Amino acid sequence: MTLVELVVSIVIIALVITGVMLVISNTARHSADPLLTEQAAAIAQAYLEEITGKPLIDPPGGDAGTRATFDDVWDYNGLNDTGGAIDQSGATIAGLTTYNVAVQVTAVTLNGSPATRISVTVTHDGDPRLNISVNGWRLN
Repeated sequence: MTLVELVVSIVIIALVITGVMLVISNTARHSADPLLTEQAAAIAQAYLEEITGKPLIDPPGGDAGTRATFDDVWDYNGLNDTGGAIDQSGATIAGLTTYNVAVQVTAVTLNGSPATRISVTVTHDGDPRLNISVNGWRLN
């Protein structure tokens, strides 16, 4: 083996190792993305489940002041929990403080029947590309 062959071999090996390291670095950088997406989807589904469990019509004597006192679906319209996912009693959920939740409730018509559309959108402070929306419908 000559010195030229040895130098060429070293250069080729260095290029291959550099390429492999770039792939590993990129994979490690985005390895948490599926976790963020799954957590956002779980948060959105939990909010939607909470909302759809409420009646459509405001019961007598109800108060729509805070989320803990929401007693019908329409009380959630315009809910905007920024700075973290919040449980039904109003406490921020530990470990989920970088998620933001927005709720929109609208009256719609499905096949000629009046209905209510509930849209829950979850975003993440650390990833502006993350935007998970789930929708649910309640018939009147």
